[in-house]
Amino acid sequence: MVSNTAQTAAVSEDLPPASPRIRLADGRYLAYRESGVPKNKANYKIIIVHGFGSSKEMSFLAPQELIDELGIYFLLYDRAGYGESDPNPKRSVKSEALDIEELADQLELGLKFYVIGVSMGSYPTWSCIKHIPHRLAGVALVVPVVNYRWPSLPDHLIKDDYRRKLIKWGLFFAEFAPGLLRWWVTQKWLPSTSVLERNPVFFNSRDIEVLKTIPGFPMLSQEKLRQQGVFDTLHHDFKLAFSRWDFDPMDLSNPFPQNQSSVHIWQGYEDKVVPFLLQRYISFKLPWIQYHEVPDGGHLIVHYAGLCEAILRALLLGEEHLHYKPTIAKIVS
Repeated sequence: MVSNTAQTAAVSEDLPPASPRIRLADGRYLAYRESGVPKNKANYKIIIVHGFGSSKEMSFLAPQELIDELGIYFLLYDRAGYGESDPNPKRSVKSEALDIEELADQLELGLKFYVIGVSMGSYPTWSCIKHIPHRLAGVALVVPVVNYRWPSLPDHLIKDDYRRKLIKWGLFFAEFAPGLLRWWVTQKWLPSTSVLERNPVFFNSRDIEVLKTIPGFPMLSQEKLRQQGVFDTLHHDFKLAFSRWDFDPMDLSNPFPQNQSSVHIWQGYEDKVVPFLLQRYISFKLPWIQYHEVPDGGHLIVHYAGLCEAILRALLLGEEHLHYKPTIAKIVS
């Protein structure tokens, strides 16, 4: 079973790596962690892509009984610049997908593999659908971030969204005044991450309960943000996720035109980080996506009891939990 261990921050450059790593064609190293059944005995091989401020040590609470029954192998890795992986000075939305492909090839996962992207780990996952669809056995995007610069998003859904305005200002400072941004986020008078984790502006009641039992977001602490490498990684990740991409997801074609597998979006109805209405719109415009909605779910649904099992059963077996299936009328409203 994938362990419920603390999310880790970037490792200091003077410490030797503790995890196995591969060397990519461009000379960078990617660190990874394997879990589940042995790879050579697996029926399903899944790469999990972590989100903002997280790492390969993220939790994915799949029941051991299900892992053993289905024969599931998990591969988690530190994205470029995170944890024990080297930064990529030429990082792009496309390079994120190519890192995943090269990781899979070096670890001999086979021609096809599954990808699950969580939160900001969704933009590398969208990139996989765009750039390496022939390598995918199935895809799940869990509370995926939405880039307000996607041209196809309708103005009436985003023009008054306060999150869009926050991201716009964040991008401005990230692009034109990164030094000022770093100074700002490391000021001692700003709220600590522990205060933010209890803030109902960002998290609903179930999320706040979850945050009492998990490590939270240690990489976003002021102590960590004072480290130049940590700040640079977060800064570049944020810019990539919310700047202009080389494609619009709403223009993508179904990577499984013969319905040999499927793509899923899992969203919390009470998510205060990513609005559910935009996820409904995306799934309506891309009818080949199977949309699941957690009625009382916030942004941390991946930590909710039973959710990871539901994600796996839908992705691998095609099983639909009716509790998470909104009506068509609700989706298009």
